[in-house]
Amino acid sequence: MTRTETGADPQASLRLGPVTLRNRIVFPAHLTNFSVDGTVTDRHIAYYEARARGGAGMIVTEEHTVHPSDRPYEKLIRGWDPGVLAGYRRLTAAVHRHDTRILAQLNHNGAQGSSMYTERALWAPSPEPDPLFREVPHAVGESDIAELVAGYADVARRCVDGGFDGVEIQCSQASVLRAFLAPATNRRTDRYGGDLAGRARLLLRVVAAVRQAVGRDHVVGVRLTGHDGTGGGVGIDDAVQVARMLEAGGEVDYLNTSVGVATETLHLVEAPMSTPHGYSLFVPHAIRSAVSLPVVGVGRFTRPDQVKAALADGVCDLVGAVRAQIADPGFASKTLSGRADEIRPCIGCNQECIGRVGLGRPIGCAVNPHAGYESGEPAHTDPKQRVVVVGAGPAGLQAAATAAGQGHSVVVLEKLRCTGGQIREAATAPHRAELLGVVTHLDAECRRNGVDIRTGVTADATTLCALRPDVVIVATGARPRRPIWAGSSARVADVRDVLAGRATPAGSVLVVDDLGFHQATSVAELLADRGCAVTICTPGMIVGQDLGLTLELDGWLRRAHGRRVERLTDVAVDSVVDTPGGAEVVLVHHPTGDRRPITVDTVVVATHQDPVDELWRELSGSGTRVIRVGDAVTPRRLPAAILEGDRAAAEL
Repeated sequence: MTRTETGADPQASLRLGPVTLRNRIVFPAHLTNFSVDGTVTDRHIAYYEARARGGAGMIVTEEHTVHPSDRPYEKLIRGWDPGVLAGYRRLTAAVHRHDTRILAQLNHNGAQGSSMYTERALWAPSPEPDPLFREVPHAVGESDIAELVAGYADVARRCVDGGFDGVEIQCSQASVLRAFLAPATNRRTDRYGGDLAGRARLLLRVVAAVRQAVGRDHVVGVRLTGHDGTGGGVGIDDAVQVARMLEAGGEVDYLNTSVGVATETLHLVEAPMSTPHGYSLFVPHAIRSAVSLPVVGVGRFTRPDQVKAALADGVCDLVGAVRAQIADPGFASKTLSGRADEIRPCIGCNQECIGRVGLGRPIGCAVNPHAGYESGEPAHTDPKQRVVVVGAGPAGLQAAATAAGQGHSVVVLEKLRCTGGQIREAATAPHRAELLGVVTHLDAECRRNGVDIRTGVTADATTLCALRPDVVIVATGARPRRPIWAGSSARVADVRDVLAGRATPAGSVLVVDDLGFHQATSVAELLADRGCAVTICTPGMIVGQDLGLTLELDGWLRRAHGRRVERLTDVAVDSVVDTPGGAEVVLVHHPTGDRRPITVDTVVVATHQDPVDELWRELSGSGTRVIRVGDAVTPRRLPAAILEGDRAAAEL
């Protein structure tokens, strides 16, 4: 059964089986790493309640594993353990206080895991190892399958006993059920393999068992992958056919969607800044065109206009926005009430959400210093104070916004003609424009809260004395550090000089990547786009190695290859000497000591910086309370600047 109606409004309620959602914005399932000993924690409760308070119509929690054979990472909720029930009840009660529906996602990761924690063989349809985990799984037999189906039903029953409005069965990015659907991972010749009907048999059996366990008074949904991006994986045609099977079975109330696999093609699941918004909407559109069940669309929704367009165009019935609501828990209510200009934007940097979770740390957010810390005690603040912030980069603007929000009188002094600091420079690089949203939002928040922002002002002790501050927050940033090996060469420039337009390399360029992040790779791409012949070198084993954590590496490597950017690894610069023909650079291959001379027109370096801390030193003995934040303490990345700016102001 299909439908063609379009024009849904985000504020419109929607009937989802036995329940009614108050609006069309969903906070979908994602890992948090908050679990302790397999249970729901206070951190979970505060995190999900903040998004319910912020207006989400429905929340789907992170996965609850359905069987002891499944533990791909340490901090997983063990749904099969009866000890989780008390935490379930506290969590669901907290979310229900805000008229938000909450579902639990049920899952078994199959071969996309490790036996390190369980000391048991992995379970999968066939003995095909996952490319990331590289562990050959046990091919489940009939008795294992029966045990697995019973596990889904048992956990579903426990979830509704714990107050959940229903469950969502994962058959998407990290699921044994998706592995059964994919020909590459399902080589079976029994009734659970072969054609699509056979490969979908386990999913349909699980759905039927879960429905029987929870009854008709609770929601049952399925999250399907529509394009996992792997050879022999699940594509859109198979996904549409499976969606039709699920609807025909009459046991499912809605369908959620996904693209990518959480190991081999994770950059599709949690797309970074370089990926266009709405990149995956072809999946919900195709499925919605084939069935009459409500369909959730996902695809890097970060702005209200994107949400409204997807619903109005009939692409989906509900919009799933994870990172937008991590960045701003009030995203839903602000979207629905026309306050788009107040939304703290997700910039798709992936540094503190995916990047932290991938390292086994609790989820956070580069632009929201409170994400993952919602359960913390409110900071104590002294009576209203006169606060002067010196420097209007991300650390200074965050400090000013937080201080003004607490009622302090705040003045910001910035020596440049505009706010933003290094972020404004970095946002000029290819695929990095969304960085600007960090500082434009903070600038606007400061002005809404009455902060007096004065640009083009160089602060010194005399200037500050005239303002009679109770507290000075020094957020003066960092300056480039010239490498020792650069000597007196006039052909060596810093990446910041290139981004700011102070240096305009042409011809052949060597970019030196000492930092392993966007500084070198972005500038290499920028220069290649300008027609330069670019070589990028690094002492590391891979250029831009930390881009792997934020899922930008795959895309950058493809773009670099297309622009013929040469990459040299395991090499350090020994010296640079200017000659009439250019800069003669000696590179040392540090594993062997081999030396390689190359000649280029310009060397552009991405290396460590030094804090601009002269003002802090000048004021330290003045008797005025002085606090340093961000790069003025020591140069680091954006999340540290935001976090320190917020904490400094919160502790005034």
